[in-house]
Amino acid sequence: MPHLPGVSKHRRTSLTSASYPGHRFRGSSIDETRRHDGGEDVTKEDETIIDPEQGNMLTHIISQLRPGADLSRVTLPTFILEPRSMLERITNFMAHPETLLPITKIEDPVQRFVAVTKFYLSGWHIKPPGVKKPLNPILGEIFTGYWDYSDGTKGYYIAEQTSHHPPKSSYFFMAPEHHIRIDGTLKPRSKFLGNSAASMMEGIAILRLLNTGERFFVTQPNMYARGILFGTMKYELGDHAYIRCPETGLSADLEFKTKGYFSGTYNAIGGFIKDANGKNLFELSGQWNEEMYIKDLTTGKKELLFDAAHTKHTPPSARPLEEQDERESQRLWHEVTEAVKRRDQDVATDAKARIEDRQRQEAAKRNSEGVDWHPQLFRRVRGGHGGSEEGEEDLDWIINAKIDGKTPEEVVKQILQIHAILPGQKPDKQFNIPSRTSSIHRTQTNESTQHVQQVPTEQVQPAQPAEIAQHQQQSVGSPSNFDGTTAHATPPIHSSNSTDPSNPQPPPTEKPASQPDPVSSENPPKFADELPPSKLLHSNPAKEAHKDDLLRRTDSQTLEEEEFHDAQS
Repeated sequence: MPHLPGVSKHRRTSLTSASYPGHRFRGSSIDETRRHDGGEDVTKEDETIIDPEQGNMLTHIISQLRPGADLSRVTLPTFILEPRSMLERITNFMAHPETLLPITKIEDPVQRFVAVTKFYLSGWHIKPPGVKKPLNPILGEIFTGYWDYSDGTKGYYIAEQTSHHPPKSSYFFMAPEHHIRIDGTLKPRSKFLGNSAASMMEGIAILRLLNTGERFFVTQPNMYARGILFGTMKYELGDHAYIRCPETGLSADLEFKTKGYFSGTYNAIGGFIKDANGKNLFELSGQWNEEMYIKDLTTGKKELLFDAAHTKHTPPSARPLEEQDERESQRLWHEVTEAVKRRDQDVATDAKARIEDRQRQEAAKRNSEGVDWHPQLFRRVRGGHGGSEEGEEDLDWIINAKIDGKTPEEVVKQILQIHAILPGQKPDKQFNIPSRTSSIHRTQTNESTQHVQQVPTEQVQPAQPAEIAQHQQQSVGSPSNFDGTTAHATPPIHSSNSTDPSNPQPPPTEKPASQPDPVSSENPPKFADELPPSKLLHSNPAKEAHKDDLLRRTDSQTLEEEEFHDAQS
């Protein structure tokens, strides 16, 4: 998950143990602790060695900002970088398969929800030493990865940067043999708060259990870097996050507690799991980077939920660099990450600047040619009343593929047709970044399509089989078996005041005009407009109004300075 940059002159932290694409974590991020003068345990990964010159540079940058300022276009030096892209960093969410894979085998819906809560809390401890920010994905950047599970099955992950201003990182995960799918979009929003920097983590993830038909809507806590100008620098998670299952009415309100000036402790959590009527069933407590506990409020029994301090996580594997396309994260940022690893800040800065300058040049060229950009692997969510993803509007973008195989083998084949994921896998065809009509020509509705100019060949993107553009997104509103039959969903735990949206309806059988046609020399790609930014999902989100004026964004908005999103830091 993203981390914010911090500033402190003569401050001790460690840059020596950061995570690199070629040297991923193999153990817990909580390895050693030291004790402050006040007797408080603080983990070494919360400290960084910043020499006086670096401290002066950071202090100079931050001190010019006013409280409340937007940090999204602030350029920070490379010595505070985590050497991997945000698209790869999101995989922390799936890095504890021992908490994820057993969920679909649990018969009781309440205990299933408890297991989902455990899975959700298990990934927050994974972070590099110090207060670091991952690399900002460039527009159209892609990362794919996979997990080899102990039972011989695999998990598959695909992510793409679907927007740059505002930043949106969309991702898809699936473990077909375990009937698990995750769709998500991360939409950070940054603020400068004087002696702190805040990342307001908008966006949602939806965990789908395909054998029960349940969906679990998940939000994230906000992130803070304290003491960036004076005092002790500290990274904290804060505020509330929510888990909600509309099919059962169960919900969780999780509070990530920030430390007060005179009381409290770092990294504390608290919260409750509630039934459909709002009655508290379980109480949660502990620290998200150490031990977390759950108490059954019916029996009074308290037990360990998850021990982050002594649990190894499992990062994903990725294809070798020589098999990756030039806009895939690890290949794209390879020179930068290697320089950061060597602490060669001059090389890292130059390499990073070349990538970002190229992105600005591409945006300027598209704008001058009247060509608007569209994600390659994701499509707009079909929300609103009667839409196939009604109630899921906050995703904004969802994987542009029909995944409806009757067996796990067929599902795996469909996933691998979206983009190369496994070593040695060769996609069928290649094509450039999909283009859209210029905003000056967009006078029709969102569902209309027009002939558009092709992006120049130097903007070639990672390969995708052309036939994937024909597929529609699978609806997961009701459980289904791999043989094509419909399973019986777990009966909802009814609530008299429930306002959760109903299950999404099956997608239309005919291809909408807004969906891209197969790409060929005779049939160039066509796309519709982009959705407006969505709002943070609350426990029961209201449907977002359709605003035509917000749909008419062109690439001219991407020409401004676009380096750092503190939410991705």
